[in-house]
Amino acid sequence: MTLDPQPLGPALAAAEEAGWTTLRVDLAGVRGKAELMRRWGEALRVPSWFGGNWDALADALIDLSWLPQAPGRLLVVTSWRSYASARPGDWETLQEILEEAVDFWRDGAAGGLTVLLAEPPAGPGPQAGRT
Repeated sequence: MTLDPQPLGPALAAAEEAGWTTLRVDLAGVRGKAELMRRWGEALRVPSWFGGNWDALADALIDLSWLPQAPGRLLVVTSWRSYASARPGDWETLQEILEEAVDFWRDGAAGGLTVLLAEPPAGPGPQAGRT
């Protein structure tokens, strides 16, 4: 898996056209781990058992049983650069969790999971890039 930043528009369009479930996590203004976990919980629409820690996030990302059945899932992370810069240790941990979840879904779990670190648009107009 690569977490290289990608443009958002083409990936969302392709996922929606393929019938995938799309989820978005906006990290704008996130300053600490508690807020980070709250945003992930909201985006993933987690059940009440979500504990708001790294282990709970890892468990949620390999479960996802509460989401509708779909041929795949696209998880888009936006406005992530400031958090990555301000909390590099937490950002590294988050990337490891995301990579493990993608690997889990790739290795035989039905539905699949793709994570996209979305780049902001370069300027006015639609975003261009690959899916």
